[in-house]
Amino acid sequence: MSDVLAVTEHRRGELRDVSYEVITAGRELADATGGDLHLAVISGDTERFAEDLDREGVDYIHTVSDGEEFNHDVYVQAIEALHAELDPEVVVMPNSVNGLDYAPAVANRLDLPLATDAVGMEYDGGLTVTREMYGSKVETAVEVGGDQQAVTVRGAEWPAAEGVGDAEISAFDVDIDTDAGSTVTGFEEVGGGDVDISEADFIVSIGRGIEEEENLDLIRDLVEATDATLASSRPIVDNGWLPKNRQVGQSGKVVTPTVYLAIGISGAVQHVAGMKGADNIIAVNTDPNAPIFDIADYGIVGDLFEVVPELIEQFS
Repeated sequence: MSDVLAVTEHRRGELRDVSYEVITAGRELADATGGDLHLAVISGDTERFAEDLDREGVDYIHTVSDGEEFNHDVYVQAIEALHAELDPEVVVMPNSVNGLDYAPAVANRLDLPLATDAVGMEYDGGLTVTREMYGSKVETAVEVGGDQQAVTVRGAEWPAAEGVGDAEISAFDVDIDTDAGSTVTGFEEVGGGDVDISEADFIVSIGRGIEEEENLDLIRDLVEATDATLASSRPIVDNGWLPKNRQVGQSGKVVTPTVYLAIGISGAVQHVAGMKGADNIIAVNTDPNAPIFDIADYGIVGDLFEVVPELIEQFS
């Protein structure tokens, strides 16, 4: 029997969606290893976070109260100490900006092999990680060596953990070296722009099909009528029609809204990688064979310049 340690994440006082997803990924591994699932909640309002993270499948939650926002050195030292205490088979971390900051340092200090950006995992006496390659066109299975492993998991690939849990919650004391070298002086959204599309509940996203920048006005009318958030595929951003913070996809942001309305988007794998976790996908495209229809829950084969005005009228 071997345990699994999963590290959660928060930002500006709120837990990130990936925190609930690492629970699901970690529980799957713990079931395979025959061990318990331990969660690490580091910095911030750890008591409140722990109560919210007490979901079905979690056995133990360890809180480390040092600091408020993410700090590289605090996370590395806390995870290193938890690993020494728990001796887990696998450490599961988010494949996020923060996760990719501290995960390599954790793996280096603990001498663990690290597999990043996992979209699937299996354990059968050893860890095998599924990763995507060549712009998400190919999936490959990678056997991760070593007696113990570390892995980062891509957001929106595992469902969020649900249900009420009965985990044992306890404070974990770590002697953090405050002279380690980094200090958090504040938080700033670098390049964040006017909105964070990853937090949106209803997204209207546009692609090449809008043809001209002037046609954005029509889409903005729909966005206003539906109280949605405007996003796009990469070509729109490359053309300079929308800022980078509006881009969905492998080189943009991963979004998981309740509704994702894709207008004039063909559905290239790079774009789909960023929105396939949406609860309801609606596609509007003139091409009935467009790949976007392969993942859409609802599809409209038609000219967006005819369809969008009808939608505006219905929602107005």
